[in-house]
Amino acid sequence: MKTPDFDQAREYAISRLKNELSPKLTYHRLEHTTDEVVPSADRLASLEAVSDEDRLLLLTGAYYHDLGFIYQRQGHESYSIKLAEEILPTFGYTKDQLAVIRGIIQATRIPQSPTNLLGMIMADADLDYLGQESFWIRSNDLRKELENYWIKFEEKAWHAYQLHFIKAHQYFTASERSLRDGIKRQHMVEIQKQFDKEPQLK
Repeated sequence: MKTPDFDQAREYAISRLKNELSPKLTYHRLEHTTDEVVPSADRLASLEAVSDEDRLLLLTGAYYHDLGFIYQRQGHESYSIKLAEEILPTFGYTKDQLAVIRGIIQATRIPQSPTNLLGMIMADADLDYLGQESFWIRSNDLRKELENYWIKFEEKAWHAYQLHFIKAHQYFTASERSLRDGIKRQHMVEIQKQFDKEPQLK
């Protein structure tokens, strides 16, 4: 494999995320990429015995997966892919490597439908928070972001939204299921309790 300049590619993505993301993105902010998705993808790459070459491409995809948010929120994955295809060749990435990265980014589109191991890892890393203790903080960040884009929920409607999402979700890798499914189920039970306590929706 021709070794691309991963460090420069990473710094480019971080710089643009840091300087160009809207402050209205309280969930999809820089730290979602740098502190959540990238470390999770790296951890799962080790647990799933991913090769060094594939790990480099996986982590590149992780750094670029939300770059499209600097242009628009809806359909941001397509913009992320477009930016990756435009920029990464300048850091030495080949067409074959770009094809892999394209699939990695695409795997984060909701509803998730990864087609290979790298996509499965990326999909799991992107929603790792569902099985994390930080779930309640991050779900509030998501609610605030939606409100910032004029998508408002009454309390029971929010619980219903959360419950529908978490029930429909599945982790794809055995490693992530082992790490996160137990806590994710606990969150689902708690959301259900909160939903049941709220008055019926009008």
